[in-house]
Amino acid sequence: MARSPVTYETKDGVGVITVDNPPLNVVSNEVRDGLMLAIRKAEADPVAKAVVLIGAGRNFAAGADIYELTHPYSGADINDICAALEDLPKPVVAALHGTPVARGLEVALACHYRIAAKDARLGLPEVKVGLLPGGGGTQRLPRLVGAKAALDIIISGDLVPAVKAKTIGLVDEVVDGDILPAAIALAKSKSFLSKHPKTRELSAKIAPDRGSHLFEGRRDELRRRQPFQHAQFRCVDAIESAVHLPFSQGLKRERELFNEALDDDQSKALIHAFFAEREAAKIPGFRTDVRPREIKSVAVVGSGHMGGGIAMAFANAGFPVIVLDRDQAALSRGLAVVAKNYESMVRRGRLDQPGMNKRLSAIRSTVNYKDLADVDLVVEAAFEDIGVKEQVFRDLDRACKKGAIFASNTSTLDIDEIASFTRRPGDVIGTHFFSPANVQRLVEVVRGKETSADVLATAMAVAKKIGKIGVAVGNCDGFAGNRMLEKYVTEAMIILEEGATPAEVDTALTRWGLAMGPFAVFDLTGIDVNWHIRQRRLKQGKPYGSALLDRFYDAGRFGQKTGKGFYRYETGSRAPLPDPEADAIIEAYRREVGPRVKSVSEQEIVKRTIYALVNEGANILDEGVVYRSGDIDTIYINGYGFPAWRGGPMKYAELRGLAEVLSDLDIFHMRFGDRWRPAALLKSLVTARKPKWPR
Repeated sequence: MARSPVTYETKDGVGVITVDNPPLNVVSNEVRDGLMLAIRKAEADPVAKAVVLIGAGRNFAAGADIYELTHPYSGADINDICAALEDLPKPVVAALHGTPVARGLEVALACHYRIAAKDARLGLPEVKVGLLPGGGGTQRLPRLVGAKAALDIIISGDLVPAVKAKTIGLVDEVVDGDILPAAIALAKSKSFLSKHPKTRELSAKIAPDRGSHLFEGRRDELRRRQPFQHAQFRCVDAIESAVHLPFSQGLKRERELFNEALDDDQSKALIHAFFAEREAAKIPGFRTDVRPREIKSVAVVGSGHMGGGIAMAFANAGFPVIVLDRDQAALSRGLAVVAKNYESMVRRGRLDQPGMNKRLSAIRSTVNYKDLADVDLVVEAAFEDIGVKEQVFRDLDRACKKGAIFASNTSTLDIDEIASFTRRPGDVIGTHFFSPANVQRLVEVVRGKETSADVLATAMAVAKKIGKIGVAVGNCDGFAGNRMLEKYVTEAMIILEEGATPAEVDTALTRWGLAMGPFAVFDLTGIDVNWHIRQRRLKQGKPYGSALLDRFYDAGRFGQKTGKGFYRYETGSRAPLPDPEADAIIEAYRREVGPRVKSVSEQEIVKRTIYALVNEGANILDEGVVYRSGDIDTIYINGYGFPAWRGGPMKYAELRGLAEVLSDLDIFHMRFGDRWRPAALLKSLVTARKPKWPR
């Protein structure tokens, strides 16, 4: 007989129910059944005058098993468990440690009393995967902390520190030390009372909000800040029902809203994104004996925007960092920017002064490669030119110790060619950070043909240590992210040639959910930067953008850095404004090449740009550049501003239907020619009637 993940025992006259479902004590089907059985034992136990509910190991209890949420189960329902806890005639104390979240916290809300370890953090983060609490959380939490605080907690999905939880009424006591003895003591002290508070019967905290404008005000705020996301609005509806309806009706309304959310494409997309990010850390086929190398010290070559950000990322994680640049003047400029960034963090309350001082003291500078002789890892962030890379890697090869890893931050160049500049190609790898590197979470980890397994394992491990999401990709022009992006920006430029304006393209895509449209991004990253990429691509016989980009470059319109690009910018502002000069450049170019159409619909703009990503993503997946379609989605959500609630380009295609996507691609192929040739993988999947990308 299988061991139950829930045990019951009596300690000092108190029944102790322990959830032991490692590693996080997820409230699975088996845990729910075990809880119901343990509650019955506690009620029938004549020795136990009170009850404590606790989790084994490092956590009280976490949420439900997401897989189980989508599959019917005939066992104990979470609402029945919570009702059984509330209805126990003996006092029930939840002993909260670790991160009691989601279903775990919902169970605790049904206990009569809650005591938390000082370092515990509590929350209902279901909204982050497109859901809302579905076990009474939207009904009980407002009754404990008030509707406004409940809205803040549930809509944000953020965790609440134990001390704050006590302040707002979420927990009754906070203890610094062993939680179980303190919980037993609290339970015994309450055992003499004839009645214990049932959260579902409380009303004092919600009564003031009946008839108020709180909920409509919060909906207005969501329409401004998160207009696309459905789950947040459902959370407001559910909490509003707690204020205005009897508990049983509110609970019914919560379940209705939860089921709606579960069936919504947004939750499917967000759940996919959640698991895809975790899967990205796994390298299929890795030998079990492969171990990462030990990295104790790091060097960064280049102190510019990227180099400085990379140095900050390592210093923030506690690594000593040496920054090397060609001369002291460049180093002084770069490190001054680093110091300014830290000062900004202190001003905004994200870092204290001692923390800033510690990080700055971890970064030292040099102009001499000999000072890198003993470092374990070097990240090169020099100018994106193969000649510059060659000189840097030859110098590193001469200066650094055997076993040091050389990582290039190149965004498009050939890692194998870069590795060939050294006598140790197995120690060379790509680590494509995204800008700003101290903020953006993504790192594309690029494996060359000779990159050793332990170097790949080390790069992935280091990415995790510095708080990044490492995604392993193969070596090709542009790797995964930028290779797909080139198709996207090229199509956007062609749409511009056909008659759309930059604002029309950008508006269509931001209304669809992107953080920025392609022409605002051109202006942000620099039209000159993109022009240089275009020139290199043209020499390789590969399309990138269009000749219209050359006109903007020739006019000195480089984007925000010059105050004018596809848009114009007021001094000190990043807000894009219409510019008749830009319109004139576009119109003159159209007259030369001859516009093919006068306008492009918003729907077609979205399809042609997003499906350009999807189609190239399918080619990348088919070629083995990435291990999984979810790796592409993780890259695009975390590196390119793709909305997580769309799931990433590949998941979006699944949700639309691969057959529908292929049908549109076939139409585009007939209209526009070979650049829209459907990917062989997509065609084969549709022919085989397979609705999902290979995993």
